Amino acid sequence: MKRILIMGLPGAGKTTLAADIGARLLFNKKFTWFNADAIRERYNDWDFSEEGRLRQARRMRELADKEIEQGRLAICDFVCPLPEMREIFDADITVWVDTDQEGRYEDTNKLFVAPEKYDFRVTEKDSTKWAAIIATHLLDNLR
Repeated sequence: MKRILIMGLPGAGKTTLAADIGARLLFNKKFTWFNADAIRERYNDWDFSEEGRLRQARRMRELADKEIEQGRLAICDFVCPLPEMREIFDADITVWVDTDQEGRYEDTNKLFVAPEKYDFRVTEKDSTKWAAIIATHLLDNLR
């Protein structure tokens, strides 16, 4: 099974895309979706320093790995602004939601390094179209 990272600046459409992909995979029931804000709320950890962001990347990886051990696909949507964080998460498939030049948080804009490697680069806010493409790819690779 696989770790799927849906990453990009705040407001780019990561969560909408993840929800739309999840809706297309619902019948399969072999996936779990982790949204970064929901995970931060669960752990009451709103530290957006570099250290806090690294901790969040490790946490998302650990949660994903637990699902993979249970035979499920893990879809995680979070900003993941630095290469080190993407290394920690170690996605099998990376979806870069690259629809905005700037996010709503200046500190994140300054920190964000565009990924050099990705499997999908979403450049338009059309989650229906992209969810169909990505979900089809995931389903084809689950067989």
